[in-house]
Amino acid sequence: LNAKIAARNFFRGVFFVPYVLAMLIVGYVFKFLFGTSAPRLLAGIPLFADNILTNATWAWTAIVALSVWQACAFAIILYLAGLQTIPVELYEAASLDGATPWQQFRTITFPMIWAYFTINMVLSLKNSLGAFDQVMALTKGGPDSKTETVSYLIFQNGLGNGEYSYQMANAVTFFIVLAILAFVQLKFFSGKEKV
Repeated sequence: LNAKIAARNFFRGVFFVPYVLAMLIVGYVFKFLFGTSAPRLLAGIPLFADNILTNATWAWTAIVALSVWQACAFAIILYLAGLQTIPVELYEAASLDGATPWQQFRTITFPMIWAYFTINMVLSLKNSLGAFDQVMALTKGGPDSKTETVSYLIFQNGLGNGEYSYQMANAVTFFIVLAILAFVQLKFFSGKEKV
């Protein structure tokens, strides 16, 4: 299936670029886009009339947009690798049996890439809960502490306010919570694996 994608090596490189770029540098570029370019280019849209990063209600959307943009790169490469493992003969046999593209996806593609889906879900949860670079580059936890994450709070209060031991305890607790969530996810998704 993946072999049928034209110029797949080129697209792999293009899609993977966001993942290899330094997040702080990309974050500052996005800060410029959301803070300067968007208010000028999208002035007719009330949400973008002002700097969205200074809006306590909508500042999170900029962080989510940046995080999703970067995370998509790894997910695409992961799923492309998974698609390469599926034998083309399965699709040929399904076509001969009259299976529609949706039936082929539901009965062949998705079950065969389930392990890749599991890995992606675990890593995505870990990355979303541990968001730091995006917050640091775009908002530094503001406005009015509305975009602070656990990772940013541990950094800010541990290094900025001298609460080393307290934030060390928070970091260990956060690590344990992430490990438990990853274990639960792996157990849940592994039980559904059909490969």
